[in-house]
Amino acid sequence: MSHGAGLVRTTCSSSGGALGPGAGAAQPGASPLEGLLDPGYPRTHAALLKVAQMVTLLIAFICVRSSLWTDYSAYSYFEVVTICDLIMILAFYLVHLFRFYRVLTCISWPLSELLHYLIGTLLLLIASIVAASKSYNQSGLVAGAIFGFVATFLCMASMWLSYKVSCVTQSTGVLTGIPHFLH
Repeated sequence: MSHGAGLVRTTCSSSGGALGPGAGAAQPGASPLEGLLDPGYPRTHAALLKVAQMVTLLIAFICVRSSLWTDYSAYSYFEVVTICDLIMILAFYLVHLFRFYRVLTCISWPLSELLHYLIGTLLLLIASIVAASKSYNQSGLVAGAIFGFVATFLCMASMWLSYKVSCVTQSTGVLTGIPHFLH
């Protein structure tokens, strides 16, 4: 028996370029391009995690690309997923580094990054499982699959550390714990 309507809130952590309320609003008298580069962003945890993701994805791609393939479709899928994920992570890194979220306010950057991580991590996990199952003990393919799993873990860690999802119950004004329709 529910005592109120359920509400799901998602908040983006403020560590490393997360967007809060009014992040896209320009200060009075300042141009939107003023202070476009964020020199502190590369030292944040979010930026270092993105760099680690890009490096592991690049290593996974190179390992698979330089190996002899036994299954063309499995490894071409792995290559496409790793490169697309790498490009998207680089794009979000540049958005935060150059503060493009101040100029392009029509895009919900936290939501688009969350959706990218949800979809990209799932596709990367599937690609890594397929690559591991089709590797046939070839060292380059096994290494590529392992780096794919490491990148998957780093993407999940990024989602966990950047986005907090909490379910709360909204109060309906009932103080006694009895539903309002029984009063």
